[in-house]
Amino acid sequence: MISRFNIPVILEGYSQGYFLMSDDNDNLGWYSSRQRTLIPLDERFRYPKSLRRVLNKKEFTPAINQAFKEVCHGCADRDTTWISPELMDIYFALHKAGYAHSFETWQGDRLAGGVLGIVIGGAFIGESMFFNIPDGSKVAMVLLVNHLRTQGFKLFDAQLQNPHLERFGSYVISNIEYRQILQQAIKMPCKL
Repeated sequence: MISRFNIPVILEGYSQGYFLMSDDNDNLGWYSSRQRTLIPLDERFRYPKSLRRVLNKKEFTPAINQAFKEVCHGCADRDTTWISPELMDIYFALHKAGYAHSFETWQGDRLAGGVLGIVIGGAFIGESMFFNIPDGSKVAMVLLVNHLRTQGFKLFDAQLQNPHLERFGSYVISNIEYRQILQQAIKMPCKL
């Protein structure tokens, strides 16, 4: 069992390339993968032309941590989720300690979407994303990548590959290569 408030132990796990997930019975555990999916922070990052039109309309406004709890709940609100109540409490404790963040998009005063992640140095470890308004999470992804670039981040870890992330240029590397990049990234003095 993972102590929900032992922040140094949790950060050490993420710093070693592990991530937390709950199983179907809400049992929380550490996981890793033989391969890791990264979102590129260079010219390899891309997105569909249709999303470019949405971005050009400037209908969404970005924000950081204005609705952290709502983003966590939005990410967990699925038929099948790895975000158990215990993991949610861990995210809240990490947020309070300054390590877990939400990068949000807003349409007026309505939360459109967001990305939930953990920041250790120059590593943004993406945990999940969600939307309330179509394109809300996609715009959040694009704006987050731009923000991470300007802040000098080295790594945007998306953990597991899927067709949605592939549209943004995500790519897979070996766990060994991932851990090498992660060790470089966590030593960087970046702030979200």
